[in-house]
Amino acid sequence: MAGGWSRDGAVQEQIDASVEDAVKRARNQLPKGESASNCDECDAEIPVARQQAVPGVRLCVTCQSAVDTANEHDSTFNRRGSKDSQLR
Repeated sequence: MAGGWSRDGAVQEQIDASVEDAVKRARNQLPKGESASNCDECDAEIPVARQQAVPGVRLCVTCQSAVDTANEHDSTFNRRGSKDSQLR
């Protein structure tokens, strides 16, 4: 089903591209290499279970949570545009 000036499947392609971009970004943020035994930020000991579960981990759970909260962002690029802009 085409919508307006778009060809069939264009909306799904945009959704797929957005998901693919998010997956690539998440994979690039995964730690790599050998896990640290102590946190790089606060020097707290990183449990062996965490070191095995997350290869390449450098931060304890507390510091990683703080970093994740600081780095949260939503995509500012909306491939589909807002519904209001499409109706104008």
